[in-house]
Amino acid sequence: YEMRLSLVGSEMCIRDRRRNIMKTTQTVDDLLRPVVTGMGYELDEVEFQKEQGNWVLTLYIEHQDGRSATIDDCEAVSRAVDPILDEADPIEQAYYLSVSSIGIDRPLKKDRDYQRSLGSPITVKLYAPLKGKKEYTGELLSYTPDSFTISVKGEEMTFQKKDASKVQPYIDFKALEKDLDELEADFENIETEEEN
Repeated sequence: YEMRLSLVGSEMCIRDRRRNIMKTTQTVDDLLRPVVTGMGYELDEVEFQKEQGNWVLTLYIEHQDGRSATIDDCEAVSRAVDPILDEADPIEQAYYLSVSSIGIDRPLKKDRDYQRSLGSPITVKLYAPLKGKKEYTGELLSYTPDSFTISVKGEEMTFQKKDASKVQPYIDFKALEKDLDELEADFENIETEEEN
């Protein structure tokens, strides 16, 4: 009986912690979104989580026109928001501030993510199998607030967003490797020409 009570108490602590984290991220988002937007960037997401024993506040940004943020962009945003966070002090515990671009393999979560990926290949991972498979890759044809449609080998398939555990851009690593090999060969040719 005591052990069961302890587990219930632990679950309540976890729920309270999640609620506090969600409140923290929303507070930070409300505080910083106008600043980040005013700098020409989109604040895509705010995360607050423990990493290797330390709390980390991560701001994911991109340019408002959809281009990826560079290291210089991330540094500029970090410098702009750091004094605001210090003054407002919305987080009780010590933490590290991290500003990052959203990355090419960032999961599709919001409508703007789906909009950006229209016409591009994506990978869908499902909670439960559909037609014997839990993973599909195909071109994103359309989306609504609740669903999205992809073309898989010429067949249109519509998925409910709630049924997908993860949706992300498909990255063809073999094609990337081939592109890198071609760039390396071009670079070697340039070096050879310069030596002659």
